[in-house]
Amino acid sequence: MTTNNLSYQFKTANVLVKLIAINAVIFIAVRLLSFLLQIEPQNLVKWFVLPDGVSEFILQPWAFLTYGFLHFGFFHILFNMLWLYWFGRIVLNLFSERRLLTVYLLGAIMGGLLFVLSYNLFPVFENTRGYLLGASGAVMAVMVFMASYAPNTEVRIFTFTIKIWHIVAVKIVMDLLQLTSGNNAGGMLAHLGGAIFGFVYARQLLKGNDIGLWFEKIMDGVANLFKTRKQKPFKKVHRNKATQSKSKRSPLKEDKSAHQQKVDAILDKIGKSGYESLTKAEKDFLFNAGNKNES
Repeated sequence: MTTNNLSYQFKTANVLVKLIAINAVIFIAVRLLSFLLQIEPQNLVKWFVLPDGVSEFILQPWAFLTYGFLHFGFFHILFNMLWLYWFGRIVLNLFSERRLLTVYLLGAIMGGLLFVLSYNLFPVFENTRGYLLGASGAVMAVMVFMASYAPNTEVRIFTFTIKIWHIVAVKIVMDLLQLTSGNNAGGMLAHLGGAIFGFVYARQLLKGNDIGLWFEKIMDGVANLFKTRKQKPFKKVHRNKATQSKSKRSPLKEDKSAHQQKVDAILDKIGKSGYESLTKAEKDFLFNAGNKNES
C-alpha cells in the first residue's frame, strides 16, 4: 500500500518535485550500493559520470545528461536541490513544466560541453585529469534563466527583500573566484556553461525566439515511445466542408488570443517591475494559466 501510494504521489507531482526526488533517490542508492558491495562510488558509476578525455566520453555520450543526476557529497546535493527548489518554483509561476525541464536538461548538457571543451583546449588544464558530476550546471541554468527573464522579481529573506538577479550575480562572482583559484575548476566550468545557456535562452525568449522548442519536441517523441496505444490520443477526425469553414471563425481562437495577450502583458509587467508588483488577481490569473499549460 505504501509503495503504491509513493508511486501515485510521484506520478501526480510536478516536474520540479520529480527532479528533486530522482536526484535524491539516485544519491541514496549509490551510497547504499557502494557500502554493501564495498566499492568506491566513483567506480560504481564510472559509466555515468562525464570524463574529460575525448576517447572516453565519445564512448559514453549519455554521460552529458547522466552526470547531472549524480552526487557524492551530502552538502553537494543538499544545496543544489535547495537552489533548484527556490528558483524552480519561480519558473513554474510563469512557465510550463516542460520549459523547466528543458532548461534543466539543456543546462546540464551545455555545462558538460564547456567542461570537456575547456579541458581539451586550454593549456591550464593540460596536466589535469578528472570527471564531472553533479546538478550544478543544470541548476545554474535555471537560476540565470529566471534572473535574466524577470530580473526585478523579488524574494523575501527573513525580514528583507532582494531581487533575484542580485543573488545570481553574487553566485556567479563566487564561481569565477573559485575557478581562478583552481578549486574545483571542472565544476565551476559546468556552472558557467549552464549560466551562459540560461542567459541566452531567456534573452532569446524575450525576443520571441524559443531556442529550446526543438528539444521539447525530442522529449515528446521519446515520451511517446513509452506510451501504450490507450495512452496515445485518438487523432482520427471526420469533418465536412461546412464544419471546417465554421471552425476557421471559431470564437475559441479569439478567446485564446485574448487570453495569451493578457498573459504576455503580465509577463511584461514582471520583467519591468518584478513579480511582487502584480495584484492578487493578476497572480491568480497567471497561476491558473500556468496550470493549464503544464504537460
